[in-house]
Amino acid sequence: MSVHFNVIGLSFKGTPIEIREQLALDESEVQRLLQFLSDFTSVQEALVLSTCNRTEVFFSSEDGQANDIIKGIATIKGLSFEDIVKFFQHKADHEASIEYLFRVSMGLEAQVIGDIQISNQVKRAYQQSADVNLAGPFLHRLMHTIFFTNKRVVQETAFRDGAASVSYAAKELAEDVTREIIDPRVLILGLGEIGLDVCRNLVDSKLKDITIVNRTFAKSEEMAAECGFKTGKFEDLMYHIDHSDIIISSVSSHEPLITRKMVANLEILTPKFFIDLSVPRSIDLHAEEVPGVLVYNIDHIQEKTSEALQKRIDSIESVERIIDESIAEFRDWSKEMIVSPTIKKLKNALEEIRQSEMEKYLRTATPEQVEIIDRATKSMVQKIMKYPVLQLKAACQRGDAENLIDILNDLFDLEKQSANTNN
Repeated sequence: MSVHFNVIGLSFKGTPIEIREQLALDESEVQRLLQFLSDFTSVQEALVLSTCNRTEVFFSSEDGQANDIIKGIATIKGLSFEDIVKFFQHKADHEASIEYLFRVSMGLEAQVIGDIQISNQVKRAYQQSADVNLAGPFLHRLMHTIFFTNKRVVQETAFRDGAASVSYAAKELAEDVTREIIDPRVLILGLGEIGLDVCRNLVDSKLKDITIVNRTFAKSEEMAAECGFKTGKFEDLMYHIDHSDIIISSVSSHEPLITRKMVANLEILTPKFFIDLSVPRSIDLHAEEVPGVLVYNIDHIQEKTSEALQKRIDSIESVERIIDESIAEFRDWSKEMIVSPTIKKLKNALEEIRQSEMEKYLRTATPEQVEIIDRATKSMVQKIMKYPVLQLKAACQRGDAENLIDILNDLFDLEKQSANTNN
């Protein structure tokens, strides 16, 4: 049976952040889900992509597995299948699912269009699939086609130019909300991928008084040295929050790191802004009930009207053209997958005939004669193979491969030959 590719999941486009954070999968949970798919479902290949904006599973199987995948997620997250199934959307169309993965991987479906972080996230997801043997020939070829497409997008368009990303949007938001504060003090909390990008985007910012706090102090020192910022120790977190005008947090945590009670204990004499880039959220939304406190989460990060963003928007048509070309190439390869077993069987059948005849007629031949005839007969087999292979590939393009496969099977008794090979 041919590979049928699906995607099931949810994203920022139709799911509020309070649901996304409940269903976000960290690295260990992604590994558990992949192992679940391998052990308890008939999924052949799978890629799990879980970011602050989406939790989606791309998979191939011979029959519908969508509900089983949702049940796996529910079990891992300790939730009820009945409570979460309504949030998941299922694309069962093979071609549409392939196109969607291309669009996601290029950043066309990102909250901030063209966000370069998604490319690295997709690569990590692919590696995790490969690590548990859930990346087979189909997914390997698909992902490498996507990576090549990404290179073309970078080289041939302005889609990745500039710094229009979630972290860059956070930097612009931080500048906007503090524009009336003299010498605003900034605290960067957490040095995951987004936190590191926030730091680098702030290097050339109008914001100058910047402190980094991270659980691993050595990492804070390393990043502070790179960017020219100050560092603080995690155990002094409340002190640094108290002495900052704006806190940008990207800490990975299943429970809010900064609670309403913690914020309420602060002496807030001037506005204090929290930008929460974490999913699940690291800052309690109810902290905003404290007078003088404003909390922005990742859904508040709006695309900024900037030259970089406009270049990306102007490049969308070119990016979609490149994607269409790559999908057409991948589709041709997918079609040829259908005839590959027949080509292999035909090659084995002809080689069996060649070896049999060589053995029959060259018993008294000298080694030199055997070598000459071996080369000649191999060349003959290759030339004989050339025409049916070309015809099979042409039949693939016409959508008529099955008829020619049946004819070749009958002519050369390939099914019997295959059974003899396996025995």
